[in-house]
Amino acid sequence: MSAKRSKTPKGKKRHWFRTILITILGLILVGEIAFLLIGRQAPSLTQNKLQNGGSSVILDYQGNEVASLGDENRAYTTSDTFSTTLKEAVVSIEDRRFYQEPLGINPVRIVKAAVYNITHPNAPVQGGSTLTQQLVKLSVFSTKKSDQTFKRKIQEAYLTFNVERNYSKQQILEFYMNKVYLANGVYGMGTASDYYFNKKPKQLTLAQAALIAGLPQAPNTYDPYAHPEAAKQRRDQVINAMLANDKISQSEATAAINTPISDGLVSKRDLNQENNNRYVADNFIKEVINEVKAQGYDPYRDNLKIKTTLHLDVQKELYDTLNGDSNSLFPDDEMQAAATIVEPKTGNIIAMVGGRKQGKVLLGLNRATQTTRSSGSTIKPVLDYGPAIDYLNWSTYHLLEDTAYTYPGTDIALMDWDNKYQGTITLRKALANSRNIPAVRTLSTVGLTKSSTFAKNLGITVPNDAGLSIGIGADVSTLQIASAYGAFANSGTYQKPIYVTQIKTADGMEHNYQSEANQAMKKSTAYMITDVLKDVITDGTGKNAKISGIAQAGKTGTVQYSSDEIASNTALSGTAKDAWFAGYTKQYSMAVWVGYDQPQKSGLSYSEQQIPVYLYQKIMSQIANSSNSSDWSKPSSVVSERILTGSNPATITTATTNSTLELFVKGHQPTARAATSSSSSSTRQHHTTTYDETDEEADTSSVNGTTDENSAASSSSASTTTPGQSEQNNQNTSDNTTGGNNSGTTDGSTSQNQPSNNTTGGNTTGTPNTNQNQAQSP
Repeated sequence: MSAKRSKTPKGKKRHWFRTILITILGLILVGEIAFLLIGRQAPSLTQNKLQNGGSSVILDYQGNEVASLGDENRAYTTSDTFSTTLKEAVVSIEDRRFYQEPLGINPVRIVKAAVYNITHPNAPVQGGSTLTQQLVKLSVFSTKKSDQTFKRKIQEAYLTFNVERNYSKQQILEFYMNKVYLANGVYGMGTASDYYFNKKPKQLTLAQAALIAGLPQAPNTYDPYAHPEAAKQRRDQVINAMLANDKISQSEATAAINTPISDGLVSKRDLNQENNNRYVADNFIKEVINEVKAQGYDPYRDNLKIKTTLHLDVQKELYDTLNGDSNSLFPDDEMQAAATIVEPKTGNIIAMVGGRKQGKVLLGLNRATQTTRSSGSTIKPVLDYGPAIDYLNWSTYHLLEDTAYTYPGTDIALMDWDNKYQGTITLRKALANSRNIPAVRTLSTVGLTKSSTFAKNLGITVPNDAGLSIGIGADVSTLQIASAYGAFANSGTYQKPIYVTQIKTADGMEHNYQSEANQAMKKSTAYMITDVLKDVITDGTGKNAKISGIAQAGKTGTVQYSSDEIASNTALSGTAKDAWFAGYTKQYSMAVWVGYDQPQKSGLSYSEQQIPVYLYQKIMSQIANSSNSSDWSKPSSVVSERILTGSNPATITTATTNSTLELFVKGHQPTARAATSSSSSSTRQHHTTTYDETDEEADTSSVNGTTDENSAASSSSASTTTPGQSEQNNQNTSDNTTGGNNSGTTDGSTSQNQPSNNTTGGNTTGTPNTNQNQAQSP
């Protein structure tokens, strides 16, 4: 009995052992099958892919290649050309057991890296990939973390096994050393040897080889030109790794570590590239790179196909217009300009130039996004009148006071170009003729809080310490203004501007992107602002922007020098610091800025202040399609009424004499009516808009005549603008003054603070400064 009982436990143990063993073997078999099935779905990995650089291709909106990042800056170098020192430096820092890994995978290293990353959450992430795995990633897969799925990891391992099986360790190392990105547009360690040290790879010292070997982990971070201290720390880390791997002696390591990072380093230079599109679209490409990086990709390492919003033909036209020598609008090569064109309905940025006469510079300063200049009057629809209509239901006839005004809490008086006041005028006249005092009064009534919210919905952030002077000039870029005006063109919907619509990785994964939409204002607000801004082009300072058959609206803007600036350089007297024009159709919204990088040395003459208007007209006349640039349709939330000119309160009239068509938010139109008049004479109609009401459609025949309202502003000026000549009488006083001297800028201050925050006593003298934003008298 006892003998039988002793056999039972052993039998059970053998049974459980067999079960576990079979289960393990079954799991291994299933794993192998799954590995093979998933692995065989991996992208093909040819020797050509292994040898080619890790560059990405940038495409325009139609899929045509615009530029390639990297291939042109790489000279393939064979293994025998690399020095032993450089090879040992790479292996020591990247994968010290490289030659002992028959399958190209190091499970121990993967586990150690995982443990380290878990126990050191705030430290830089360590990778467990072998050098062969890194080669596979650079050749086929992206570096974006979200793309590193379980399926992709299996495919990565499958391809790694195949690479190890088909190529020698020497070939694999050669592929890797030629593929890696090493900052400053340089690919491959052979090219890097020449770029950084003007040497062949075999001529590098130990310290120089270690610097190059350490760059691939974070090329831009360890760039010896931009970050010499970080570059030295990384180089020394490589040297210590070589010492730990018994590749160099302690004395050699010490000598190399004591070598300055600048030892043998040649001056930074721009690499010559043949593709002219790369220069034409440089500012745009710079923003594409930033946007791709923001999505988690590395465009210099991930072999991406990046489809953008760029219209290459428009980009070339814009670039040539700004940089051409024949019939140039610009008086010299120092005058700078920036321009941005967006599609209001999509947010797609179709063209952008951030400077002129910049030479063969890559990723240069982009003034369309990186720098901001005071906008002058182009900010008024965004910060003043747009919020007033949206929040307070003001009409285009809303009466405003153009009378003596002093900023609250100060003794600083704000004046307009003529040092005169026009008394009670309508919102339409105040905006179209760009009167500053009514604009500041409007902002004060709406309140900075509400106006800031309105502007934020249009992509413009108002500083917390801003004062009322920001209502006539805010620091913005052409991208911000073009996108904000795009919302007026798009029935109040703001589309966040984008450069990239699709990223396709080397393994075939596609990621599509589109603009985020935001209803930034009521349709009524967008329509009413647009209707008023049409007057700027038909009758005001933007008349040189007219395009036959194209419905469009726009706004000029200039910024004048302060009296202190003029005192320091009298040559600036009578010139402007900045000139703007922002205009739009249903299809496109475009903003242009012109000025000097050092405005204290040179300013813009009267005629030069019209350059943005001419630039806009030249480009828009070529891209705007009359069949798609029809007029805006009046929404049901807007009511148009014929108003007796000068009536207060607004009085509806049927008379065509001494009357004007104005727009009201539905439910807020006037109720007072004038006695019926039998007069049949015609007056100026403000609108080129097709109205819903049948009794108003007949009135559009007298578009752009002359009204009593507008003739009130007319006392001595010509009714047209000579091409190339700015309105010389359109002047305005600054609001930012110190000690009684005029120190502000026309249509707004370069300072974002209310004058009380940056002024010390005294009264303004009322000295006028030129302002092309003030409407020329009809």
